[in-house]
Amino acid sequence: MLIVIGTVVGLACVLGGYMAMGGKLAVLYQPFELVIIGGAAVGAFIVGNPKPVLKSALGGFKQAFKGPRFTKDDYLELLSLLYSVFKLAKSKGMLALEAHIEKPEESKLFNQFPKFTADHHAMDFLCDYLRLMTLGSENPHEMEALMDMELEIHHQEDHLAQGGVSAFGESFPALGIVAAVLGVIKTMGSISEPPEVLGKLIGGALVGTFLGILLSYGIVSPIAAALKATQEHDSKYLLCLKAGLLAHLQGYAPAVSVEFARKSLMSNVRPSFYEVEEATSKVQAV
Repeated sequence: MLIVIGTVVGLACVLGGYMAMGGKLAVLYQPFELVIIGGAAVGAFIVGNPKPVLKSALGGFKQAFKGPRFTKDDYLELLSLLYSVFKLAKSKGMLALEAHIEKPEESKLFNQFPKFTADHHAMDFLCDYLRLMTLGSENPHEMEALMDMELEIHHQEDHLAQGGVSAFGESFPALGIVAAVLGVIKTMGSISEPPEVLGKLIGGALVGTFLGILLSYGIVSPIAAALKATQEHDSKYLLCLKAGLLAHLQGYAPAVSVEFARKSLMSNVRPSFYEVEEATSKVQAV
């Protein structure tokens, strides 16, 4: 929604300022210039990126428009889940988690937290490291290094989408010049026409440069920036899991481990200590 609002405000100011100076919108209507710029940008984007990057970038546009996936309530649910897992492990031992992590979709423990179970990346992340703990991996430093490696891979995958959208936006100014040059070539073919005709042709050619710059810096590049911010915001979900798991591995009580996880969150989505305490008190024991 913010992207739509920002784009509308930007276009309104650009076009409104142009009209206030006495400009005519009809001159800016150059559909073939847009075909040249847009078609060349899409073609270059397809040529320059493998299929996984194309898929990630297309998904990135959708992700940027939707914004961050996780709200304060989602993080509150996550912290409640971690508390339940750690409490069960402390009271009955790590092996008590085995049935839950082997078939999480059938687990009464996980099914209390629908938003978490719907995120297969988070589910796999948690279950994989709990499984390692049940198998005897007890060194927090080695576990942290392994988590960091996996999170770096997630970061690199996210960067594919960011880089793809960013490169797509950066191509527009140069391709706008291509469209302008083609417009000038067309104009030179009509050099014998009167000044009023030549003026219209030259104006149409310059629209290509205008469109290229506007599409890049006014629309696509801001979307790439919004995508980067969204992905950085969403990455805190796995980082929260990491903080809680490492604290549990070091032997802290469930409430303390959850507090470690809570402190890893951004302030705008971080529940208070008392909100977490109230939420965890309502979780059903398994």
